[in-house]
Amino acid sequence: MNKIKNAFLDKIAVKSILNIVMTLIIFATIISWIGYRGFTSAILKQYEDSAFRVAHISSSVVDADKIDEYAASGGETEEYLTVYHMLDRICNRSGAAFVYVIVPDLTDYAHIKFIFSTMDDDQPYEHYPFGYIRNTTNDDYKTKYRKLYEKQSVKELVTRDRGYIETDPHITAMIPLYGTDGETKAILCVQYQMDYIIRTRNSFVKNVILVMFLVALIVSIGQVFYLGKKLLEPLQIITREASRFAAENVSTGTKLTETIHNRDEIGQLAGAIDQMEEQIRDYVERITSITAEKEKIKTELDLAARIQEDMLPRDFPAFPDRTDFDIFASMDPAKEVGGDFYDFFLVDDDHLCLLIADVSGKGIPAALFMMLSKTVLANFAMMTMSPAKVLEAANDAICNNNTEEMFVTVWLGILELSTGKMTAANAGHEYPVLKKPQGDYELIMDKHGFVIGGMENVRYKEYEFNLEPGSKLFLYTDGLPEATDSNENMFSVELLMDALNESPDLTPQETLSHMKEKVDEFVGDAPQFDDLTMLCLEYRGPGNPS
Repeated sequence: MNKIKNAFLDKIAVKSILNIVMTLIIFATIISWIGYRGFTSAILKQYEDSAFRVAHISSSVVDADKIDEYAASGGETEEYLTVYHMLDRICNRSGAAFVYVIVPDLTDYAHIKFIFSTMDDDQPYEHYPFGYIRNTTNDDYKTKYRKLYEKQSVKELVTRDRGYIETDPHITAMIPLYGTDGETKAILCVQYQMDYIIRTRNSFVKNVILVMFLVALIVSIGQVFYLGKKLLEPLQIITREASRFAAENVSTGTKLTETIHNRDEIGQLAGAIDQMEEQIRDYVERITSITAEKEKIKTELDLAARIQEDMLPRDFPAFPDRTDFDIFASMDPAKEVGGDFYDFFLVDDDHLCLLIADVSGKGIPAALFMMLSKTVLANFAMMTMSPAKVLEAANDAICNNNTEEMFVTVWLGILELSTGKMTAANAGHEYPVLKKPQGDYELIMDKHGFVIGGMENVRYKEYEFNLEPGSKLFLYTDGLPEATDSNENMFSVELLMDALNESPDLTPQETLSHMKEKVDEFVGDAPQFDDLTMLCLEYRGPGNPS
């Protein structure tokens, strides 16, 4: 049942008709509201004017100076009855529901006393008897009585349009009865029922609703025929053709514009579908060719990634026969291939060369430059024990054939394993981090030389520091401190140091795993911005078991 209902409501014709009907309903509601307010205001004004006219006519038959006599008459004297019958005649002939004269309690206006109380004979209510005393209805009445008695107003009107216990919705016009001394002696009230107003405005609303219903019905029927011919039939043709083309991806040879001759948006849609089919056919042909080419490129990238991985030492433990040191390294490229690299190798039995580097840029160009730089640095490192000389020779060699003006930052150190003496040089790379036995990791604020490949004939300075048995050396590229989360916050050197000192006694492999977990936790779902390369060496000293 729900499927049938949803299928019905999803049709354009149904939606269009419902929109029209809703528009007419809103329009009818606005018209009804305007008419309701206008009718009510006009008729209330008419009732108000009539009530005050009747009040002034009635006041002419009541001698205000004799109010006290009327009040003391008991309602039985000839003069009282004469005035009463005249007020009753006015009430019945004017259409008023009640005409009455009251005297309020002047101390607080909380009570009123009825001197005269007449009622239209057709009303179903009972009028108050002579001398009847009742509570003032509410504070609004008190305020109006006070204004009339204190001469702040010469007339007051009360509108009660919601209905009350005493009577149905009504208006009451009130005027003061002045004595010859100019003082207010009593208040004369004329009350009109509002049943006519209510009947009139209800009839108006019903008529508007009826007219709007008939208009909606006529418009809906016309809309059904119009939409069927001008909109739905062409749309069905377009839908069938689009579905057929999506399934077969083959043109029929007949264009939609040859079948649909509309000059409106439907005709434009038909032309757009024809153009789309032509473009899709061309696109499918191009994408088939591009896909084959991308598969070839992907295969080449995979091969380049494998070649790059093979260029880096990645079998651990790297020196299973050596107990005087332990080393571990890792490189996570930001793309399929990266520009970071690390290397470590024994120059001889007593000297271990360590280097870590970061090539400018990413992707294939950086990977090619990385492999060139790594080879050049390794070759020169095997020829000399001086890190500064290695960097100088490598820089000159790379600058000779660096037409793309790429460069690489390098930290290179050579460790004398028998003594723990490290000789190092820094070509614009990040500061290394050293942990002494029983101590925390601390940055080595070494002097940076110029990057490799920037310009020829650069001279580099080398420096020395000692690794005691139990010391650890941590090296990294800028992809570690500059790892960025989704809010553009960087991991920073401070967090790097906190992570290292959180678990300073871990093995080199555990240290790198711990650091990677910290970076991943910080970055979250943000994409990796740069290559992330780390190396950790633990120096145990000669003759120390693992």
